[in-house]
Amino acid sequence: MIGCGEGMRAFTMHPEQAQIRVCQALAEPTHSGSFFSYAGMMTEGPFQLLHVGCGPLSSADLPSPFNQAPWQEIRLDIDPGAQPDVVASITDMSVIGDGAVHALWSSHNLEHLYPHEVPTALSEFARVLRPDGFAVITVPDLERVAAAVARGKLTEPAYVSPAGPVAPIDMLFGFRPSLARGHLYMAHRTGFTAGSLEAALREAGFAIAEVCGDGLWALWAVASRRSEDADACRQLAERLAAAA
Repeated sequence: MIGCGEGMRAFTMHPEQAQIRVCQALAEPTHSGSFFSYAGMMTEGPFQLLHVGCGPLSSADLPSPFNQAPWQEIRLDIDPGAQPDVVASITDMSVIGDGAVHALWSSHNLEHLYPHEVPTALSEFARVLRPDGFAVITVPDLERVAAAVARGKLTEPAYVSPAGPVAPIDMLFGFRPSLARGHLYMAHRTGFTAGSLEAALREAGFAIAEVCGDGLWALWAVASRRSEDADACRQLAERLAAAA
């Protein structure tokens, strides 16, 4: 398979900013304590976090609480040059056993797949999670992007990322400067609205899939294999979206 952009994020959010938002939301207390105690998902570590499409190690690495005990990050990427713990595609993670990890983190990977590959990848996400595990996924919000295009702003910068200005056309098809440099794996081959992402997650075997837009350019999804985790997943998805 041609490289699907794993390890490379669309520039809807800088990777370190996305990781910080997830970790802050996980750490914030609820009326019943932490997200984990509220969800009843996990009570004792160590916890394995599968970071799919991880890309090269950043200088900041994973922020709190994922960068400390009881979390243990497992980095997975299709590119050996990223020096991941596991070299694999998100459409075939057979090297990871069934129910092997407590949580999965995917930041701007799915839009680089072809549409027919998305169900396979999401099924793999569900397969490697423990029964009490959960996935956190962020992708571009095509409904917001389409609205900007409809206003005639296809090529107008929507915001400035660390890599440079990003316009709706970049969110639709991939970051043009990267593509121009020959990094064709940065192309976007599919996309999601909140409804389509929720449906895809449920069809892939997740009992619960809560998806929220951040009011800017990204969707945030939290999915669990257990229906009893609905409230916790909804709470976390809302926090992630509100933290924009």
